[in-house]
Amino acid sequence: MKPKTKPLTIKELDDLDRPREKLKAHGGAALSTSELFAILIGSGTQNESAVGLMQRILSSVDNDLIKLQQLSLEGLTKFKGIGEAKAIKLKAVFELNKRAQQLSTKKEVVISSSKSVYKYMVGTLVTLPHEEFWVLYLNQSNKIIEKYRLSKGGITQTVVDIRLAFKRAFEVGATGLILVHNHPSGALVPSNSDKQITRKFKTAAAHVDLRIYDHIIVSEKGYFSSADEELL
Repeated sequence: MKPKTKPLTIKELDDLDRPREKLKAHGGAALSTSELFAILIGSGTQNESAVGLMQRILSSVDNDLIKLQQLSLEGLTKFKGIGEAKAIKLKAVFELNKRAQQLSTKKEVVISSSKSVYKYMVGTLVTLPHEEFWVLYLNQSNKIIEKYRLSKGGITQTVVDIRLAFKRAFEVGATGLILVHNHPSGALVPSNSDKQITRKFKTAAAHVDLRIYDHIIVSEKGYFSSADEELL
């Protein structure tokens, strides 16, 4: 019976390959992404260091951190060397990063362009594996009063209730709305359903003295603005 072998730990690496020591001496900016993640997971496999393991995982998603965050627990544990405990640590860090981004947007925000909407909402939507439909409620100075998740759906679509959107607008005293939803597929072309929803919102808003400023689609590839494309 062969003796059990232990995975390589960061402590067993050569001095120059120890990310913890490198961070302590030079700061986090001196480390590569794989080295930062290696500190988090702590060890690799018998034949692969934690740094090497994270390099392999990052390579599988084209070194795209958004794609990495989109991996499920099951997807992460498919990599040899990543057990459930390590996968949970990674998902916890991704969630903390998402919350940090959300906190940074809680200060008073004035919407000046479609790009400013994208920057405000990208952290909320871009890593989701399913569609969500959000409404930004604005006052007369184009300041965001509230961002509100109207619905959560499947991979390709979500059900939108216009009545609930307007009910909330009256409750918060909004004068204008910006519609935002994501496309997990990455596509930045509005579907026929997207266009229909935009028209319904615009028509209904005109009867209750509200204005629809834009309908924006967010994906990992960027964003699409109905207003910029003169579809409103």
